[in-house]
Amino acid sequence: MPPTTIAIDGPAASGKSTIAAVLAKQLGYLYFDTGVMYRAATWAALDRGLAISDEAAVTRLTETLQIDVKPPSKDDGRQYDVLCDGRDVTWAIRSPEVDANVSPVSVYPGVRSALTAQQRRIGLQGHVVMVGRDIGTVVLPEAQLKIYLDASAEERAQRRYREVQARGDPTQTYDDILANVKRRDAIDSGRATAPLKAASDAIILDSTGLSIAAVVAQVEELIAQRSA
Repeated sequence: MPPTTIAIDGPAASGKSTIAAVLAKQLGYLYFDTGVMYRAATWAALDRGLAISDEAAVTRLTETLQIDVKPPSKDDGRQYDVLCDGRDVTWAIRSPEVDANVSPVSVYPGVRSALTAQQRRIGLQGHVVMVGRDIGTVVLPEAQLKIYLDASAEERAQRRYREVQARGDPTQTYDDILANVKRRDAIDSGRATAPLKAASDAIILDSTGLSIAAVVAQVEELIAQRSA
């Protein structure tokens, strides 16, 4: 049988979320982008009027939250439901205000610790494809299949630039996006708590120059090998 817990890690714009969503649908598994939990915690802090810069207050709040990620309950374009203390916040966590504040929240060690426990609670139920930057190393080191999906910074910036152009946003240049990608890589790889890196037993796939279908085919082959 195929592995019931699949971890996909990698830097921003490596394609991990897209690949994971396709695989989860094919396997009938829960697609779980762990980044939504940091968004939910950020939304909760903003909803309660907390200062995002108040690390202690944001951490205390996060430790009390019950955040769940479940299969989609509505046909409105969502890939999953995100519930915060029972409240559906699937779309609320995509607001510009959350976008602007989630980065500092995601680096608070206490927040990461609290959310790691919640991510493990969901991941250990199995039949899940989990996506993030520390799944195979910290969140779910017992995952039956670990993949580290990478691509060159230039390739990843080009992907983001195409997305920006498709939205008709003239304010971001390719050079700006490339600088942001490199900056994010440095932050994610250099942080003291759960830095971005491939697990020692992860299979590293480089998606530079490859289509989504080509990468999915490679992962499908890995799953078939594990299922044999």
